[in-house]
Amino acid sequence: AKPAGPGPFPAIVAMHGCAGLWTGSGQVSAREADWSQRLVEAGYAVVLPDSFRPRGLGALCNDRDRSLTPRGRALDALGAADWLSSQSFVAKGRTGLLGWSNGGSTVLHVAGSPEARAFRAIVAFYPGCRVILKAGWRAQAPTTILHGLADDWTPAAPCEALAAQGGASFIGYAGAFHNFDHPNLPLRERKAAFSQRPDGLVTIGTNLPAREQAIARTMATLAGR
Repeated sequence: AKPAGPGPFPAIVAMHGCAGLWTGSGQVSAREADWSQRLVEAGYAVVLPDSFRPRGLGALCNDRDRSLTPRGRALDALGAADWLSSQSFVAKGRTGLLGWSNGGSTVLHVAGSPEARAFRAIVAFYPGCRVILKAGWRAQAPTTILHGLADDWTPAAPCEALAAQGGASFIGYAGAFHNFDHPNLPLRERKAAFSQRPDGLVTIGTNLPAREQAIARTMATLAGR
């Protein structure tokens, strides 16, 4: 998606979460569609790589043994950046990277690699950080982690430690759960493979104050302010 006209525009690569990019009816998922519309209205071209369907995969949220990891998905983000760099409508050196949950972990893998220089700014929403924390990660590009402090799916504490260790910015939102930036998701519980709870459930849903603050922080970060 991109604004009208020839550009050149700053660009964003946006990485979906473990549920995939599409709804059951074939529409782009509400969170990704909401962010894409906002970014286009702000003057960005947006690419949302589908990591799952081209590989014959469905949602992975309930799978503990996954054939595709965030480290593997990092190649999709880098491939999208390569493609953008060859497009005449894209402003050179002005590509950012955004990801949610599993996509957030994906963009952190990119951020810790030498290839991170392809991106002006990297923003990860509620990623899982435990694996990356153990690997001695350090950010190779400006990186921001936005997390709900009440998250019982991907806990915030390892991400806060990762940011302190690796030179990233961490912003935590009190009382916010996973998917807090969703445009309209009533608070509810669902099953998930990596729940922090003994019953195997996790809490997801919109938190309007956290959503508004995170939108403002993300847009300012991507704009370089």
